Amino acid sequence: MLPRARTRHAAPCHKDTMDIHVKHLSSAERPQLERHLLALGAEDRRLRFGAPLNDFAVHTYVERIDFEHDAVFGVSDEELHLLGAAHLARIDGQAELGVSVLPGNRGRGVGGALLARAHMHARNWGTRALLMHCLIENGAMMHLARKQGMQIDTGYGEADAWLKLQPADAVSHFGEVFAQRVALWDHALKSQAAAARRIACAFATHLPAA
Repeated sequence: MLPRARTRHAAPCHKDTMDIHVKHLSSAERPQLERHLLALGAEDRRLRFGAPLNDFAVHTYVERIDFEHDAVFGVSDEELHLLGAAHLARIDGQAELGVSVLPGNRGRGVGGALLARAHMHARNWGTRALLMHCLIENGAMMHLARKQGMQIDTGYGEADAWLKLQPADAVSHFGEVFAQRVALWDHALKSQAAAARRIACAFATHLPAA
């Protein structure tokens, strides 16, 4: 299974639904990805990677990601903490995907949005198939795989899900460019709003007492 500082969990979204914009992350956002994965509990890390990982192993995994060869996607909250992340790796003409979503933010479409964006990106790479490897007990990933129409083969407590990809076309290329531009705009708005909140908070703390 892949796609691989102590930190607090990102604040969950308390709405039943949310506007989900998936951003293609750059290597400059490696620290945010590491904080996201470190925020996963021991059981969530086991389900995400297929084996227990300590903090050092998570750090090593993130450091080894080649952001130029692979692709990493993220969904952030209003404070720009990653609620969900996906690592799409190119391996022998195929694309292998690993997805993680923080507790409190599941069941709101974050994982599905990440999978859909990775699917489109893998098509545009020209890869033949999209693969996911997970433990059978990882019900969330099994659900996502079925919802995406992936074929699932199980055995010895593990599952391999795969989907044959259609060739890229103008629609898939334009769709990805548009999705990234919307995500960048969303990120810029959140960044400005977060900065304004920090300034307002700092100003409020320095107001003289009434």
